[in-house]
Amino acid sequence: MRLPLPMALDHVNVYALAEGEGWTLVDTGFDTPAGRDAWAALLAGPLGGRPILRVIGTHHHPDHVGLAGWFMARDGAELMISRTAWLTARMLVLDRQDRATPESLAFWRRAGMPGAMLDKRAAERPFNFADCVHPLPLGFTRLVDGQQVAFGGRRWRVAMGHGHAPCHATFWSLDDDLVIGGDQLLPSISPNLGVYPTEPEADPVGEWIESCGRMLDLAQARHLVLPGHKLPFTGLPTRLRQLIENHHSALARLVAALREEPRSAVGCFDILFKRRIGAGEFGLALVEAVAHVNHLRRQGIVSQMGERDGALLWGA
Repeated sequence: MRLPLPMALDHVNVYALAEGEGWTLVDTGFDTPAGRDAWAALLAGPLGGRPILRVIGTHHHPDHVGLAGWFMARDGAELMISRTAWLTARMLVLDRQDRATPESLAFWRRAGMPGAMLDKRAAERPFNFADCVHPLPLGFTRLVDGQQVAFGGRRWRVAMGHGHAPCHATFWSLDDDLVIGGDQLLPSISPNLGVYPTEPEADPVGEWIESCGRMLDLAQARHLVLPGHKLPFTGLPTRLRQLIENHHSALARLVAALREEPRSAVGCFDILFKRRIGAGEFGLALVEAVAHVNHLRRQGIVSQMGERDGALLWGA
């Protein structure tokens, strides 16, 4: 099922697997009026009014767990999710901010956010998780890497990925060719790999490359991957190699540019993305640019070469 999202990536894919008298859902979409209306139509129509017995959250992002708590309250559904994803989602739902935190403003300034945009963000209410994620009741069933779980008439191996989100669960059927990939396994786009003020020294690019390499050991060309966005696909080994190469190429371009002149993370946009970044994409581009700089810093390839207007400058 494809649910609407109010952003450039305008949909999220969710899946329902039959469980006798009810259903297991994999991911849920946002908790918004449009999201609830879509679910009302689905529950009354193709899902036949049968209850939701279990919700599986692939990872903690709002478009994937937004209505998990709603189904738990509505149907008494079990929530299966990694411990890290559950703790992160529950913490973020409870963390309401009327203004950007000092740590966030300092992080954006060091990354090179223009002064006018920084002033605007300082004066406005930031996005809050609770804006589109239903409160999560206490209690969940933990998913861990390597375990075997059963739902939808199949046995599945759980494989955790990192980089896009910590402890992102993917599911590999032991009984047929299905793989549930969430945002870890996407067909035609690369998920955002971002560094945030909560962990400014993180290396999601390194974690992503390592995760893709590890999943290559599981991937078979015959697998039919059910992704969190875009269309289901086959040819997973080739796609994983593409995802790895995408970031190796970006890192190589970045090193070459930083040998020529020091740049802030924001100053690397043209090198990394090779297109103009608009206001709506700026935040995601900033956190991904910081992620690529952090990866090169971890490897000792780039280092700080001073600063300009509060922005740190990096050179190779």
